[in-house]
Amino acid sequence: MSHSANDAPLEVNCPQCGIPVAWRPESTYRPFCSKRCQLIDFGAWAEESHRIAGESAMDEADLETLLAQADKDAPLT
Repeated sequence: MSHSANDAPLEVNCPQCGIPVAWRPESTYRPFCSKRCQLIDFGAWAEESHRIAGESAMDEADLETLLAQADKDAPLT
């Protein structure tokens, strides 16, 4: 029985260390190669070393300004 190239599982590189990881159910930590690499990546997100590009989130001062403006704009009842 011959195997075609389509039978081979997709391989991705671990985002943390670069080791190739087969994309299949047995690869528990995919796209990571191990629990260690998964936790290192999670830690980077938790300490905000990794960020998604875009506008920064609103801080409390911005929120207070918006609430004050909304109070001014609210109709009197």
